Amino acid sequence: MKIRIKWTKTGVLKFIGHLDVQRYFHKAMLRAELPISFSKGMSPHQITSFAAPLGIGMTSEGEYMDATFDWSYSSEEMMRRLNAVMNEGISILEFHQIDEKEKNCMAVTAAADYMVSFREGYYNKEAFTKRCEPFFFQESINVVKKTKRSEKEVDIAPMILEIRGEGDSIFMKLVTGSAENLKPHTVMEAFCNYLGYDYDPVAFMYHRLETYLERNGKLMPLGAVGKDLMETTGYEEFMAKKAAEAANE
Repeated sequence: MKIRIKWTKTGVLKFIGHLDVQRYFHKAMLRAELPISFSKGMSPHQITSFAAPLGIGMTSEGEYMDATFDWSYSSEEMMRRLNAVMNEGISILEFHQIDEKEKNCMAVTAAADYMVSFREGYYNKEAFTKRCEPFFFQESINVVKKTKRSEKEVDIAPMILEIRGEGDSIFMKLVTGSAENLKPHTVMEAFCNYLGYDYDPVAFMYHRLETYLERNGKLMPLGAVGKDLMETTGYEEFMAKKAAEAANE
């Protein structure tokens, strides 16, 4: 059965990279003694998929992963077992069964919400929070994107879906995914250039609030396509399948 899990990444764990987070979850599944499914072949591995990777130094309360299980306890019990083996900074928020036909979360990620806050002593916060609207409504916002092999100018304006001041912070909704992906760091660098400031990456702190997919032209949280498991599900079917496989050997 296919499960979509929502989780947080906060505290010092913001300095752990994406590949290490993947390995961390694989070990956590084993420590929690959950019936995670493994691939077949010479080198079996847990069947998991993670949504848009979170940059090092960023925190989040809207991370997602998909995992396939042979069967499952109730969502409440699975969350309890996982949270019992997690380090401080990672908490499981949702454990939803999704339809087997659903594409994995990495493939369907379309956008994400971020909150950007300011470290003290760098910039005048009001210069940013009060100029979000004119910055947003520019016809184009051109930035230079660098890769290992080249540089190219890109207009990021179509990828900024929303930006506004919220108190002393800035909220933004950005296009996110495997096809197009806009990082909040890039937006803030462009914002600094717009205001005539030298960009200092240390001045900002980034927190992801939610991650979305697009369905029928509307954005919805990745976990909204699933449902809670109210009881142990799939165990009898799994055991019957194992018995049939043993009988055929």
